[in-house]
Amino acid sequence: MTGDRSRPMDPSADDERGAAAPRSGAVRPALSGLAVAFTAYLAVGAMVWTGPIAYPIVQIIAVAFFLVTTWVCIFWNARGARTRDPVRSRLGERTVLPHWAIVLALLVAAIVPSASWVAAGPDAREADYATWSLGAVGALMAIVMVRRRPWTAWAGVGLAAVAAMAWIGLPSALALGVVGAVLWVGVAQLLSWLVDRAASDTARLTELQRDASQWLASQEGMRRERRTQVQRALAVAGPVLAHTIAVGGHLDDTERQLALIAEGTLRDELRGPALLDDDVRAALSAARARGATVSVLDEGGLDDLAPDERAHLQAELARLIEGARSQRLYIRASTHPDVVVTVVGRSAAEDGEEVVDLWREFPRPRRAPRADATH
Repeated sequence: MTGDRSRPMDPSADDERGAAAPRSGAVRPALSGLAVAFTAYLAVGAMVWTGPIAYPIVQIIAVAFFLVTTWVCIFWNARGARTRDPVRSRLGERTVLPHWAIVLALLVAAIVPSASWVAAGPDAREADYATWSLGAVGALMAIVMVRRRPWTAWAGVGLAAVAAMAWIGLPSALALGVVGAVLWVGVAQLLSWLVDRAASDTARLTELQRDASQWLASQEGMRRERRTQVQRALAVAGPVLAHTIAVGGHLDDTERQLALIAEGTLRDELRGPALLDDDVRAALSAARARGATVSVLDEGGLDDLAPDERAHLQAELARLIEGARSQRLYIRASTHPDVVVTVVGRSAAEDGEEVVDLWREFPRPRRAPRADATH
């Protein structure tokens, strides 16, 4: 049942990732279109003259400069500073503006407000078509803020505020657009911070979900491996146990030998499953059948071996066991950095003392260092 729950988690995450991309792809053009429409509305307001204007050509140039710069800041994508976080990119995070676009935005903030008051003339400096530049600079700097240039955005607002105070005075500047520009940029910065925070939290949740899925998959693999070991153990010990029960425990010498072999085989399956394949199992059974005592122990030494390396090691181990004539065999896989498996054979000498008549160490395969390990 656990495996059934663990498998859908990754596909659902893939579905979620696949669904997020279209949503962000739809949100970004909508927001860009809204920004274009709003800046165009400000430009139209600058061109609606309710009275005589001193220098109309200056006004037209200022409006054109503002529109071009604003739309460049909306649509230009810099390639050099994309985020590595896929979740943030799915939430629609914009890339940062290039430096030349920053310069254009600051030029708009420094030139367009003064140009609008020059164009309107001294008698109409508080008219809507003269003070439109404060709202225009606020909108542009809000876009710059969203495009990850906060210092530029606040510097632009500061330039516009200084120009407004110089042309129409502090009270009129505050009443006719400086406060609104500050609020727009501040709200843009707050929203950018909230989006970043949401992206960070979402990335963390995605990572936790991935870790949970991997943990469940590993647990399912361990359960499957244990079931396989139990089934193999039942296949080995089941017939012997059934026969022992049937005869009431009265076994002859041959049957006792078969029971000892089954016991040793069962112990091998529990203590060293990574060392075993069909050839190694057959070699161990043959060694026990000739009367040898065999002990197999795996301490995790084969966990980092590739499948082909493990298969080669098992083939060598099977050949070694087949040729061994020791009375006691000790086979141990350890996490030693140089030796992966050690085989020790001991036999009784003529004087009755045990001597080591077999010693074989299988070296751990050497791997070439990764290319990025030297950096």
